Amino acid sequence: MAWLKLPRVITLLRAIDADPRPLTHATLDELPFNKAVSHLRGILVATQALPARDEYLTRLERWTAQALKDRTDPVEHRILHGYAVWHHLRRLRNRLNNAPATRLQAANVRTHITAAVNFLDWLREQHLALATCTQPDLERWITSPHSTYPCETSHFVRWSVSHGHATGLTYPAVRWMGPAHSIDSERRWTDVRRLLHDTTLTTPDRVAGLLLLLYAQRPRTICRLTIDHVVLEGGHTRILFGSTPVTLPEPLAGLVRELADTRKTRSKPHTPDASPWLFPGRRPGEHIDFAGLDERLKRMGLRPRPDRSTALFTLAAGLPAGFLARLLGIQVDVVVIWQQIAAGDWAAYAADVARHGDQTPP
Repeated sequence: MAWLKLPRVITLLRAIDADPRPLTHATLDELPFNKAVSHLRGILVATQALPARDEYLTRLERWTAQALKDRTDPVEHRILHGYAVWHHLRRLRNRLNNAPATRLQAANVRTHITAAVNFLDWLREQHLALATCTQPDLERWITSPHSTYPCETSHFVRWSVSHGHATGLTYPAVRWMGPAHSIDSERRWTDVRRLLHDTTLTTPDRVAGLLLLLYAQRPRTICRLTIDHVVLEGGHTRILFGSTPVTLPEPLAGLVRELADTRKTRSKPHTPDASPWLFPGRRPGEHIDFAGLDERLKRMGLRPRPDRSTALFTLAAGLPAGFLARLLGIQVDVVVIWQQIAAGDWAAYAADVARHGDQTPP
């Protein structure tokens, strides 16, 4: 493999060979983190030389521990520990339910903790403490050119007030009120037809783009699909986004079957059965990176956020909220907002279902 001949890889392998201790995750953690170490770890996990572990969550926990270690003031340390460990990390673990964290989930938690750290640093520079911070002090921070992560800071402030670390502070939350881009249904269907029939595009790119355009799936959700989400039964091809499977029409169904049979990773020779991911990534045993998939969609001329908004707008106008939420695997309240935007009034349908007990959507 050409990868083994790279100078940084040769240096890494020599360092490991010179270490008399058994090769474990802990010994790899002691090495400076870089792509070579990450790739080698992926190979060792994929070949079962090392046990699998949640890399994004592990790195987040190590980063959080260092951030807490750097907080020398005991009161600030206690507040930050409660916010970072007992609130964010515990909530993330509960949400994961033993599934691996994504890069975006880890980055979201890190951003919230960083916002709290920055706000505490600013308070110290102003010779203030969280307990003595007043609303005028907070507004100085909000209007300061040095303020960062306003949405995340507002979350930390509200958490601090609710847990008794601050008093009388109000930091308004920014409520999402609808799509920021225009709804272009004509362009959406033009892109759908192109992806269905343009054989010059790769099958993974066509499938990912169609799942975005037709079923309003985020790139971060698409990249985590596995072969277990694809169900073949009764001559039909179904895919599971939420709790209700979606029956795929042709030719999309054929493209999904082809992808499930031929998916591969560029990291090494790979047979389809060796990876559970529908969209394998460069590193062995990992799915494609969310940012990488997002970039590939853009190179095909798609606009992930506006295109998903157009898809949700169209779907919300045609299906009841509860059913659509189960179908797409998204929150019911999000669907309700989209129905209001699309003026999809399902009150009469809900009343009819209540009268007749019919749970089948039109």
